[in-house]
Amino acid sequence: MKVIKINLPTELTSIELHIFADEHIGDAHCDMKRLMERIEHVKNTPNAYCIMNGDILDNATKTSIGDTYAQVFNPMEQLHRAVELFGPIKDKVLCITHGNHENRTYKKEGINLSAMIANQLGLQDRYSPTSALMFLRFGKGSPSATRGRRILYTIYALHGSGGGRKEGAKAIRLADMAAIVDVDIYIHSHTHLPMIMKQGFHRVDLTNSSVALVDKLFVNTAANLNYGGYGEAQEFKPSSKETPVIYLDGKRKQFKARL
Repeated sequence: MKVIKINLPTELTSIELHIFADEHIGDAHCDMKRLMERIEHVKNTPNAYCIMNGDILDNATKTSIGDTYAQVFNPMEQLHRAVELFGPIKDKVLCITHGNHENRTYKKEGINLSAMIANQLGLQDRYSPTSALMFLRFGKGSPSATRGRRILYTIYALHGSGGGRKEGAKAIRLADMAAIVDVDIYIHSHTHLPMIMKQGFHRVDLTNSSVALVDKLFVNTAANLNYGGYGEAQEFKPSSKETPVIYLDGKRKQFKARL
């Protein structure tokens, strides 16, 4: 787990947080038009930021699941394409995590494609080879509540692993993130099922010897793939490409997500 501390302007009154994950650039079924539209939205929206949460590249190899011969770009071209696409919004990327598709090359050859993307974007300090714990501060709270300081949100992002076809199994994987670390927002990808849920939690304040009932937000992201290829051949269900967007308030601590 890598800790990443991010301080954004106090002038921001709200943030849209977009998650790019399971984009599978290079796969013949990747919806490149939709990916470019989402990147353009982040670029043109002053309060929009993003997280790159793994499997940005398809990276099908001869020994991996998937069809290496049906890829639109080979893995090296996929890397160049990813850097080209995300370059214009590199200043809005809060963190980059490592996906299982990028990990195929690392396991076989020791070459970390996710780290290469981060390096070429100049975001080495925002990259984690596993998971990322973000302390995100922005906006300006009320003098009585925060003494006029930035609002703090804690966010835990992990690409995820493992299989499971049923929705219940995917929801359990998402909810289980709360057993790893206590934060406000959990972001999970990999299972290709867009999902939003909230849970209550009694958070202990050791400094003030008190306890408060708080909400935790859990977000599972979609895959940017049209139906076909490996998924169809293995009889997986078609999945929605609509991935949740997280909204954070910069005046008081409140957060939500919606599709």
